[in-house]
Amino acid sequence: MSGRGSEADEPPVRERAQLVLAAAALVAIALAPVVVAYLQLGYHADVTASEEYDAPGRNAERLLSRAVHDAAADVPDDFAWDERTAAVNAVRADLRPRVDALRASRVESGTVYQVEYNQSAAESWSDANCPGGPDTDRQFGDCETLRGVVVQERAGETHVLAVAFDVRVTTANSEMDVLLLVRAR
Repeated sequence: MSGRGSEADEPPVRERAQLVLAAAALVAIALAPVVVAYLQLGYHADVTASEEYDAPGRNAERLLSRAVHDAAADVPDDFAWDERTAAVNAVRADLRPRVDALRASRVESGTVYQVEYNQSAAESWSDANCPGGPDTDRQFGDCETLRGVVVQERAGETHVLAVAFDVRVTTANSEMDVLLLVRAR
């Protein structure tokens, strides 16, 4: 025996290679419609879902909403109505670290926040939401707007109703101005 009998039991290498090649061609043909559909539909990344987009206006609104809520929470317990100027100063002092944090928050990534109080927007909100005069059925006392903060007299105490901000957000691609009127809860 020359040893040729053992080679007859193994499939030839050439046939195995052709089988692998045929399987690869079949997979490529099966994936072709997916690739064609992908190319025909086109793909445009959703900018608002990408990592680079972080909705800077909404970020400012969320941060300032929490800050106003926290700053206004203890005002009625700490300040009588005749101390409303001190109450507004205390609210603004409580807001200062959060506003400063917002201003510095994204500078390294190219987003700059400029935040200022907006007295005229606060007055407009107060005029619309705190009606005055003898013919109004008021449950609470007068409202007053001081330095962008709307306060109201309730049972001799000072209550913070809202704070108005002008926020300018500058990024590498855009600049937007946002007026935020944050109601205290």
